[in-house]
Amino acid sequence: MDIKAIFERNSERLNTLYSGKDQLARYTGLAEAFAAHFGREPEMFVSAPGRTEVVGNHTDHNNGRVLAASVNLDTVAAIAPRNDSIVTLYSAGYDKPFVVDVSDTTIYDHEKESTFALIRGVAARLQQLGYRVGGFDASVTSTVFKGSGLSSSAAFEVMLVAAFDALYNGWTIDAKLNARISQYAENVYFGKPSGLLDQSASAVGGLVTIDFGPENPVVEALNYDFGAKGYAVCVVTAGGEHGNLTADYAAIPNEMKQVAAAMGVDVLAKVTKKQLEDAVPMLKGKVSDRAILRAFHFVDETDRVTDAVQALREDDLDAFFRTVIGSGESSWKLLQNLYVAGSDNQEMPLALEMSRRMLEGRGAWRIHGGGFAGTILAFVPFDLLDEYAARMDAVFGEKATTVLSIRPEGAVCIR
Repeated sequence: MDIKAIFERNSERLNTLYSGKDQLARYTGLAEAFAAHFGREPEMFVSAPGRTEVVGNHTDHNNGRVLAASVNLDTVAAIAPRNDSIVTLYSAGYDKPFVVDVSDTTIYDHEKESTFALIRGVAARLQQLGYRVGGFDASVTSTVFKGSGLSSSAAFEVMLVAAFDALYNGWTIDAKLNARISQYAENVYFGKPSGLLDQSASAVGGLVTIDFGPENPVVEALNYDFGAKGYAVCVVTAGGEHGNLTADYAAIPNEMKQVAAAMGVDVLAKVTKKQLEDAVPMLKGKVSDRAILRAFHFVDETDRVTDAVQALREDDLDAFFRTVIGSGESSWKLLQNLYVAGSDNQEMPLALEMSRRMLEGRGAWRIHGGGFAGTILAFVPFDLLDEYAARMDAVFGEKATTVLSIRPEGAVCIR
């Protein structure tokens, strides 16, 4: 495989995907790792980006609205087909490969919350939908670091769908379907009851607002350049691990749906703000107080997405920042996804309070992703960026602060 020739053919696209950061050494290393593992060269690369959630914290699973964007950090696989049904995938940082026979679509309890489950789940759903599936060899690397709130799992799932699509289906699976297949694998095989936000933002690409209320989610692209306005979009890794928090994440949609059920509907998107406020006397004692507070967060947060989108379309950055900050305050106060039960450390609140003291009146800050652990999101003016990063890194570790760019494309195949 002539990597330099591939980069010459795809130079403009690659430059756009990675915001001008040279990826030749990374792709070359990935192809060399593939050759070392399998004794042959890969046939192509597939890439899927991480995502940043801007507004719409924990709304997708109850058919709410979100504002999200794919970013210039991604999961990349060098791949080549096999003549059997075995997927053998080497991932950087793991000593042993993940080996799955994708002709076996059984849901195994012992595979829950594992890479094996995601591979098997994606293959199973593709087959259920009538798409071709076959074995392939892969060598994978990712800059979407775990626990970052950038959804490394969604990037991996979307990449898997893209690999099966590129190798066996002629690149015929659209972004929305890729997202739904990826979500199915995470919900049913992996065992995490996530909504569709993460997979949609990774598969679709760019800055998008998504309304999950209709049967077929409505995705609208937005064009806004924060850099041209003098702001960097950053995530700060505050700390903590997501691996043992599945129950905490699952409680959020479950409690919201308990409120919805008590009001005679299946999801909170079918409840108005006034209906919820009027129903509190009835709900008290029937569901937990925390469930009611989380429902209040939902109805307010879906409205915030509309407000944030309107602010961007009107180029009213101050109004947009107020909405972002309001989203974060609601997550802290009502959604209550900043603390890990049983832990004395409160990294997320500390990172947010430090950000408020530096950015108030000049930018915005909020929890990022699912919460409980991981990262915060901040919009930082360029003239304050070095100081902000230095102060945050001094507390949370070297390179805790990462500056992001919005990636205009979702899943891609490069050959």
